[in-house]
Amino acid sequence: MTTDVTDTGVGTIRSGILGGGFMARVHRAAVRNAGGEVTSLATSSLSSAERVARSLGVERAQSAPDLLADPGIDLVHVCTPNATHAQLALAAIAAGKHVVCEKPLATTPADADLLVEAAAREGVVGAVPFVYRYHPMVREARARVLAGQAGALLSLDCGYLQDWMLHESDDDWRVQSATAGDSRAFADIGSHLCDLIEFVTGERIMRLTARTRRVFQDRGGNTVDTEDIAAVLVEMESGALGSLLVSQMAPGRKNALTLEIHGSRETLRFEQERPEELWLGGRESSALLLRDPATASADSARLQTLPAGHAMGYQDAFNGFMADVHAAIAGAEPEGLPTFADGRRAAIITDLVLQSASTNSWIEVPV
Repeated sequence: MTTDVTDTGVGTIRSGILGGGFMARVHRAAVRNAGGEVTSLATSSLSSAERVARSLGVERAQSAPDLLADPGIDLVHVCTPNATHAQLALAAIAAGKHVVCEKPLATTPADADLLVEAAAREGVVGAVPFVYRYHPMVREARARVLAGQAGALLSLDCGYLQDWMLHESDDDWRVQSATAGDSRAFADIGSHLCDLIEFVTGERIMRLTARTRRVFQDRGGNTVDTEDIAAVLVEMESGALGSLLVSQMAPGRKNALTLEIHGSRETLRFEQERPEELWLGGRESSALLLRDPATASADSARLQTLPAGHAMGYQDAFNGFMADVHAAIAGAEPEGLPTFADGRRAAIITDLVLQSASTNSWIEVPV
């Protein structure tokens, strides 16, 4: 079961959300599931904030400065365009708030460093929603790898594919670096993939070489200066080699995050669009392991809020993440909670992917 945050000793944790899109709705649901309360919401204008607040059942709408200064808010959720993340998160920390900041934590490693340092200095919780860590079958894969059941790591075959930017008419604020930062596809979804690789294998990416592609130079009348596709080769600490394909232009793929780990004893394959399953491959036979709290590892079982056969999905994973955030605010140290340090790691890898793509070279990744 997920951590019970309704009896943490800190009372009800009150949240304010910056942003009014899809992620605001997901955050709102996760906060309520964790026993918290969303008391305020701010967007780009007060009229917009009022409309979104009504639709989400949030008590009041505020301007961003008022929300950040509100003494009644304990936790700020940054769900705004990428280029604003660092500034807003720093302001929230300066106001003494705990922060959940959507990825990318920052659009440059330098800004990510500032956030890690600020959160540590002020003694607040800083978390990044790498929520795919919270699928129970991801935790099951991690437990098997760390227990040695997969054997020595040999190779990785991983990808994160979507199709929402397939057509030239598909447009979004993410196509321009002024609002998205220098990377779109890799910062948006490749960061999730790299985080999951390192989390499940327990190994760091040590070297990489990358290529990127921008298919359309113009979308909806807007000049595009961020990538649609990235292909990356990585070398892990153990010497294992991996291939990563990240694309927002793969027809029919809606949110196809796939992690396939080849060990000397078995292969493990997790597909985010089939989150109740973990495929285990062996030379003599293969098996499909289904989610079941009765037989799962302890770390997987604690996240299973529903019995076997009752499907859990993305919102459940997000709920597990938010429960751990609330537990951390109460002083606990939840296993696997993705922090600002993990967000900084993603910012570093994203920056190096772009560097490698521009120089056609292998690049060392700092540990």
